[in-house]
Formats: sequence, C-alpha cells, structure tokens
Amino acid sequence: MAEPEDLDVESGADRLPGVREVKSAARTVELLELLASRQNRPARLRELSEGLGAPRSSIYALIRTLVERGWVRTDPTGTQYSIGIRALLAGTTYLDTDPYVRIAAPHINELGAALGETIHFGRLDRVDIVYLATKESTQYMRPFSRVGRTLPAFSTSMGKALLAERLGAIDPHLPDQLTPLTPNTIIEKEALVADLRRTRERGYSIDNEENYVGVVCFGLPLRYASPAADAISCSVPVTRLRDGREREIIAAMEQTRLAIEQMAPVDLAAPVDFTGI
Repeated sequence: MAEPEDLDVESGADRLPGVREVKSAARTVELLELLASRQNRPARLRELSEGLGAPRSSIYALIRTLVERGWVRTDPTGTQYSIGIRALLAGTTYLDTDPYVRIAAPHINELGAALGETIHFGRLDRVDIVYLATKESTQYMRPFSRVGRTLPAFSTSMGKALLAERLGAIDPHLPDQLTPLTPNTIIEKEALVADLRRTRERGYSIDNEENYVGVVCFGLPLRYASPAADAISCSVPVTRLRDGREREIIAAMEQTRLAIEQMAPVDLAAPVDFTGI
C-alpha cells in the first residue's frame, strides 16, 4: 500500500478523505476521549463498554494494552480506569509546539495583570471550547487550572464569539441537546441564534452567568483565520462589575486582541478578514 506521500492526490480513489477508517484506532481514540470527558471520575469496565457500545471482552483487551503503555491508569483493585500520564505528555507537547498559544500566553498574562481578572485563551473543537492558556485573577482563586479542560461552546463567551462568526452554520458546533449548566444558560436554539446576532452587532460576546452563577464573561474572536477558531475571554465576578467596568474590560481586550493578531502567523489555507465581526 502506498504511503501518504506517495498517493496521487489528484486521483479520486486515492484522495485522503476517502481513506478507510481503521476501526481499532478509532476505538482507541473513542475510549481515550470517553475517559477524558469524565475528568476526575474513574470508569469501570461496564461503563466503558456501555459508553462505547462494544463488548466488554474487546474493551478489556484494549484497555489493558493502554494501561501497559501508560495512556490509561487503573486503581489498586484494577477495576477503575482513568487517563494516564502519557496523555499528559502528549497534551503538553501540543501546548509547547502550538505557535498561537506561545504568542497569546504572554499577552493574556499582561491583560490579566492589568485588569486583575481571569483571562482565557481557547480554541473551538467541534461542540466544545478547549482552554489552552489561562491567567488567573489575583483577587480570587479557583481550586483547579482551566488549561486542558473543555466547556460547551454554546454557553461560553469564547464559544459564542466564535459561533457568531458562523451564523447559519452553527449546527456542527452544537450538541444534540443544549443542557443547562446554570439557570441562565440559553438552551433554546432560536434564543441562542438571537444572542449570537446581538454578539455580532455588539462586537463581543457575553456569558451572563451561563456557566457559573455569579460570574460574567466577555469574549472576542482572534481574527488571524476566517472564520476564527481561537478566542480570548475575561471572567468577572458580578460583584465587581461596577458602572463602566464592562467598557473598560472590552477596550483592554480589544488592544490585546490586536497585539496577538499582529504577531500571529496567518492561516494561509483560509481567507482572512481583519475588518471586524
């Protein structure tokens, strides 16, 4: 079989999108993603089997291989499984080698220090926002780092900033059911679309206590690709949103966005529009 570099990309039969999926590889990825989605909740073999819709025997053989290779870890009883240290090493390599993370990180650190609020840099991944860099506020601390975690795009300020650039084509970035995280989460699609239209008109997105009660977030897309895939956000406790504070935050975020965009490599594979949302 020809290696990818030997394939005739002009030939319809050999075009990479038509390459047959390798079931064992797909199952391995699905298993790791399922474990990752549970965050700090270990899973038993029965839960993994049911979650993947596969026989326990095949899942057990796969998971034992992953345990031996360090991609999955198990408890002393050998009955509960979670993500292993090799996944951390792969994730760290991704962060270390991504040019946009390297450029954005010092800028969001400066912005966080200037505003005294928590600043995030994230990327749209299907229906989620993946947090790739965070500068925590010095005013309050959370019990965990956000980096590497995900939240639904439809309920986050970064996600809504990026979905607003995709109006008319947001379905691939929405889960089958919009599940509320707080009483303020928008879970009706028509209401979400209306909110995204307001985001385009306003120029920035707002997460109005839709992920955490008591915290409002503002988001801006980073426009080095079109449509944008990366964004920044600022999280602010409601108690600190005094008169004029929102405008002050947005003005500082816009300056940071411009600084990041001026340094970022442009994605030449996509048309880029720097004229605004």
